[in-house]
Amino acid sequence: MNQRRRFLMAGGAIAAGFGLSQTALAIGLPSLDTLENDSKSSGGSGMNKIFWPSGEQLVISISMQFEAGAQDKNAEGPFPPMEKGYPDTITPTWYDYGMNEGIPRLLRLWRKHNIKVTSHMVGRAAELHPQLAKQVADEGHEISGHGQTWTPQYSMSPAEERTSYVASIETLQRITGQRPLGFNAFWMRHSTQTLNILQDLGFIYHIDDLSRDEPSIIPVGNKPFAVVPYTLRNNDIGRFGGNTAMTAAFLQELKDEFDMLYQEGSAQRRMMSISVHDRIGGTPGLVTALDKFIQYAKGHASVGFMRKDAIAKWALAQKDTPTNPARTF
Repeated sequence: MNQRRRFLMAGGAIAAGFGLSQTALAIGLPSLDTLENDSKSSGGSGMNKIFWPSGEQLVISISMQFEAGAQDKNAEGPFPPMEKGYPDTITPTWYDYGMNEGIPRLLRLWRKHNIKVTSHMVGRAAELHPQLAKQVADEGHEISGHGQTWTPQYSMSPAEERTSYVASIETLQRITGQRPLGFNAFWMRHSTQTLNILQDLGFIYHIDDLSRDEPSIIPVGNKPFAVVPYTLRNNDIGRFGGNTAMTAAFLQELKDEFDMLYQEGSAQRRMMSISVHDRIGGTPGLVTALDKFIQYAKGHASVGFMRKDAIAKWALAQKDTPTNPARTF
């Protein structure tokens, strides 16, 4: 098992089974009374603060990665590595599953619950599956930038990076009819110029930031740029090498995270991020777990589901959105 998979699986191995009150007591979390009097991150204090457009107590934002087919021939999968010189005949079929089964199954789930998600879409994947990419947009989901090819941004020159984003904008707009406003880098890794290039090209937000459980602002080129936080916790990609109990564990982790953020959301702006990948989150077991979680979440009052572009626009318009210091490298 390679280093990246060990890290992700370790990060996903969160103990389940504790009730919310037990968890809060065990790790010394503040009470709701304390939160109401000290809601610093959202600039508010008290139960009457409006943190979201329709007064939601918690907003959930789901990412649906649309990438399969764009991977290179050496892309890893859930199989032991092969010796050099031998063709890998099975890993490509694992990726193919994402477009043949995963995305259609996930679209049925979003349709069932009448929720809209953000699809971080690799330009090349959209070119290979244009009808499916167009369907994602036609059903009301956001098309977000995820690079033109499955290539790390951090190792590109500024000129190469800009050219890639321009190509991605053109590709996604031509195929889906949407101009992407948000961006997710390859494995969340930027170059030192990524945000400057995105801002200059008309993007309004990125998701490659794990520093908060709410949207925030970062100054880029003396202008505000929104951060709509992503997740490594509620993310299926760390679970493809898991065990037979993985869907039950994933469901429990989602519920545990929801319970805490929902409690905190009565006194401060809270957002829950979930990420599913075409070839992983679109499997029957994980879609079943997501279905059960969405039903659980919708059973609570004042819970909303929002696309990330809508969250970014809301965050940019609010005076109490926290601002992060400009990053220096």
